[in-house]
Amino acid sequence: MVASLERVIEEALALTESERAELVTTLIATFSPANAAPLDDAWLAEISRRSGEFDAGGAQALSWADVKDRARRRQATRG
Repeated sequence: MVASLERVIEEALALTESERAELVTTLIATFSPANAAPLDDAWLAEISRRSGEFDAGGAQALSWADVKDRARRRQATRG
């Protein structure tokens, strides 16, 4: 990792929770171009299928803490 990026991360982690949330929101917004193409039919069908599965009780929602924990464990086994 580049030293400047490490410094930014270190400083970001020192922010309050609300400041980190604002930072994340701001960064995510940079990945959402205003002229992004709309979802195609295949994606819309997949969204509809997954939504229906969830509504019918066939899918389990996870907390953000669980999602982060799973991601960290997967990354640890790959590295």
